[in-house]
Amino acid sequence: MKKKTTIAKARQTGPAKTPEAGKPAAKANGKTPAPVKPPEAATEADRMAAKQREISVSEFFLKNRHLLGFDNPKKALLTTIKEAVDNSLDACEEAKILPEILIEVKQLQEDRFSVVVEDNGPGVVRDQIPKIFGKLLYGSKFHAMKQSRGQQGIGISAAGMYGQLTTGTSTRITSRISPKKPAHYFEIQIDTNRNVPTILKDEEVEWARAHGTRVEIELEAKYQKGRHSVEDYVRQTVIANPHVTLTYLGPDGAKEEYPAAARQLPVAPREIKPHPHGVELGILMKMLKSSTSHKIKAFLSRDFSRVSGRVAAEILRTAGIAETARPKAIAHAEADKLYRAINATKLMKPPTDCLSPIGEDALLRGIKQNVEADFYTAVTRPPAVYRGNPFQIEVALAYGGKLPAEELADLMRFANRVPLLYQQSACAITRSVIQANWKNYAVDQSRGALPSGPLMIAVHMASVWVPFTSESKEAIASYPEIVYEVKLALQECGRRLDAFIRRGRREAEARRKKDYIRSYLPHIGMGLREILHFNDKEEKKILDLLTNVLEKSRK
Repeated sequence: MKKKTTIAKARQTGPAKTPEAGKPAAKANGKTPAPVKPPEAATEADRMAAKQREISVSEFFLKNRHLLGFDNPKKALLTTIKEAVDNSLDACEEAKILPEILIEVKQLQEDRFSVVVEDNGPGVVRDQIPKIFGKLLYGSKFHAMKQSRGQQGIGISAAGMYGQLTTGTSTRITSRISPKKPAHYFEIQIDTNRNVPTILKDEEVEWARAHGTRVEIELEAKYQKGRHSVEDYVRQTVIANPHVTLTYLGPDGAKEEYPAAARQLPVAPREIKPHPHGVELGILMKMLKSSTSHKIKAFLSRDFSRVSGRVAAEILRTAGIAETARPKAIAHAEADKLYRAINATKLMKPPTDCLSPIGEDALLRGIKQNVEADFYTAVTRPPAVYRGNPFQIEVALAYGGKLPAEELADLMRFANRVPLLYQQSACAITRSVIQANWKNYAVDQSRGALPSGPLMIAVHMASVWVPFTSESKEAIASYPEIVYEVKLALQECGRRLDAFIRRGRREAEARRKKDYIRSYLPHIGMGLREILHFNDKEEKKILDLLTNVLEKSRK
């Protein structure tokens, strides 16, 4: 009964009244309740959190465009052309079409230019045009383990974004995939907040080409001739790609035509699977989680190159993992053991048919057509490997002729047939050339500098993944394996150059001596006439005989 009475009283009492301001709250059960606190003010952490948001890749590169090669107007012009030409060459070669490319640069204002790159390639499917030209990090080559020029899916869309940023104009694309299909014309901009294309115009148009793509970008730029110029880039491009027919129309009205030096396409590279020695632990764990194989042994032999069933079993024994374990169930500790076991196992080198080097003959044809010299040589090294990635080094030299004799050697650097015009001092190729002792090959060289004299050096690296030092793809990282291969190729070319120079010096010395003797032949004839009492006819006969002997010895 006491409990019921208490409950009844509590119901009758009702809710407690709020104490008046300045008066203490009434006691309940002998205790004073805590005063009601006002809402807390927002902390600094709350204010900072409110400002944070996701950054799209387009926004990032918009503010850091120097990472992509758009850090000054002169370089921006060259980078825009290079990215468009790379796309054209890759598309033509993949479609087995001998590339014919038009590059046109038109000056619209003092600091504004229009760049047009047109090709005879396979064209682009209509639905793909906005994504390729209006979305960063979109492409088909990033995950493909084979040699290609473009790898990141950034280049041409970044060029369009730079044009949009500096001039407010759209990227204009015309493309056709077949003479039986209509040509499509697009005007596209990038929504940098979301990294998606904004289509301003999409229509069918008349176009004379049966198939191909034309890209036009208007941008803020600066045009200059000389080193690092568009003309320099064009010349180097046709050297590294002797199968291309290229026409260049400059802003000054000049027209340069480069016919193909070779009428045969390069050998098409084949895609390969990743080599286990080129995969890091984090990538291995990702591959395990996404694998469709039901057993770890099958995963190793199917998802990697150069791993047979026998080798996979050996790796798993070393790691202490059952062959029937499910790849998705492999925990971090087991993955770490597997990674260590892979790197402790001796494996065959990865396949090399994923590479497509220029080749000694084609490289020489490209150089001879564009460089006037007295001596040419080229070396293509056997394929090698860095971090599980196959690569191949090629070196060519040209010496003498019309090359400047009082300047440093002209160094051309290429990666997957693309000229590298900037960041020369940061490149592994440059360091390798400087470290070579050119005095051993009868060429002058100052300490810590390129060799000097009438010399042109071209170095090409072909690889499934070129280790560039930055996203702008202008310099190659100094991996020991790469530096070593460049060094060996340079040494081979250097020995051939040394033999040519020394032979030339010997021949020049022999000519000097014979010319000296020839200058004394009339005096010898006069002496013989006086001693042997020759007449004029006999003197002429003996002089002709001595001259013939001298000429025969010269040959």
